[in-house]
Amino acid sequence: MKKLLSILFIGCICAFAACNSGNNSNSVDSAQNINDSMLPDSNSMNNDTSAMTSTSSGPVSQQDADWAAKVANANMTEVELSKVAQTKATSDRLKNFANMMVTDHTAAGDKLKQLAASKNITLPANLDDKSQKMLDNLNKKSGKDFDKAYTDDMLDGHKDAVNAFQKGSNDLQDADLKNFATQTLPTIQMHQDSIKAIAGKK
Repeated sequence: MKKLLSILFIGCICAFAACNSGNNSNSVDSAQNINDSMLPDSNSMNNDTSAMTSTSSGPVSQQDADWAAKVANANMTEVELSKVAQTKATSDRLKNFANMMVTDHTAAGDKLKQLAASKNITLPANLDDKSQKMLDNLNKKSGKDFDKAYTDDMLDGHKDAVNAFQKGSNDLQDADLKNFATQTLPTIQMHQDSIKAIAGKK
């Protein structure tokens, strides 16, 4: 009997460790799991008409919190990739673009952090696995290969970012987050236009 209990105990410890390591492997998932466990779900928010225009005094929906976590990760990704480009890009146009990215996305990230703190939304503290891999790969490149890789990353990233902020501007339930998405969208679109021009794309 004691042997059986020991086996069960060890099994529980292993399962607990596996769960913890799984949660830590992706910072966005971890943040979203925390938010989902603490915040009301989207359906209950939809049934409360006052929540549709909630401010900092009211809780946000899981959908809104998940959006904030994804956008925070994307924002951090743009900043970290661009910090590398500030020193490694060979094109002056790309370096100037990278400077703009670090400035604008740092400001947007700070504003989102303030909003999240006021609404008890947990944001990822580190890049998720996909973004970290992208950063690692970019750091390995140099010269023209670096310029092309950074440009491609920015084209892909801003396509996703514009879509995310357009969706947020239309669909977010929290008034403050929705306003943040609406006010930030033109800057993201300007970034997209700039990197398209640098890449020679329409």
